[in-house]
Amino acid sequence: MLLLLGVLIGLVTVPLGGGHLSMLGSARLRLVAAIFVALAVQIGILTVMPGGNGAVHRALHLVSYALALMFLAANRKVGGMVIVAGGTILNLLAITANGGVMPASARALQAAGELASKGEFRNSAAVHHPRLLFLGDVFAVPRGWPLHNVFSVGDVFIAIGVAVVVHALSGSRLTTRVRGRAASALPADIVS
Repeated sequence: MLLLLGVLIGLVTVPLGGGHLSMLGSARLRLVAAIFVALAVQIGILTVMPGGNGAVHRALHLVSYALALMFLAANRKVGGMVIVAGGTILNLLAITANGGVMPASARALQAAGELASKGEFRNSAAVHHPRLLFLGDVFAVPRGWPLHNVFSVGDVFIAIGVAVVVHALSGSRLTTRVRGRAASALPADIVS
């Protein structure tokens, strides 16, 4: 949910920073397949096949994060990617510490109207004796609001980072211009 908000804020504010959304189409990012496979895995375990072997789902959840980190590392020179990676690492720490599930506070889940489904994998759930709960989904967009859900501090970093990435790839003057080796990830127009 916050990821989409970060993208939307980035897209809406790029013109304010003098950027051009048309430049997004010509951005050359590395290992793009890794991020698409990571998203496909998450969609698969959360919506297409949420039932089944919980251990397999938890392992696939961790694999999706590993793929995302590969993409982020390959594109670390793009403005904002380090912020996205930082948020991803915070989330991965909490997920790994809790056996492949993001720990969520019961209060946040209740506020967001997120009801537990028996027998289905939940990427974010109240777990017994959570570890690193402060990095978990402890914040909520309340039920009744659009896109109500729970979220973590890592998700906040990811959303902010994604907005910065959109600005960087659009040539916005609100981001630092990238020089040298990082220029290969950006359209020629962005690098001065």
